[in-house]
Amino acid sequence: MHAVTVTVAQYGIVLVGLGALLAWWQAGRHDRLTMLAAGVVALVLLFVGIQVAAHLWVDPRPFVVDHTTPWFAHPPDNGFPSDHSALGAAVAVVVAFWRRRLGLLLLVVALLVGAARVLAGVHHVPDVVGGALIGAVSAGLAVVAVRRGARALSA
Repeated sequence: MHAVTVTVAQYGIVLVGLGALLAWWQAGRHDRLTMLAAGVVALVLLFVGIQVAAHLWVDPRPFVVDHTTPWFAHPPDNGFPSDHSALGAAVAVVVAFWRRRLGLLLLVVALLVGAARVLAGVHHVPDVVGGALIGAVSAGLAVVAVRRGARALSA
């Protein structure tokens, strides 16, 4: 159980990325361009959202405040928000706008990554929830903006 949790916590996010690549590869030319643009805008919004949130709320890592040993090496920096949860949720939500089932599956994987990071002692639950919310909102705003922009250009 320990090894599986550590593997999911550290590398599960790769599955989300591979799922997004699969969705992108299966999409048509127009959808590929729109999906890529939405992904790029989502990542920019995500980066800004993470930076702002980290300045607004400082949450020391569990191993720092509880004086425990995390299951894998991690710097003792601010744990809020979880970058892994934010990125996973953002990618999953962008994918869900084009491939609903795959996007929901990727969101479950992203949440499992967040849960594994809590179990591994490198995040608190609010870090993961906050990261996932920032990711989902960033992706939703990005998709809406890109789709509106694409419609305006084609009109």
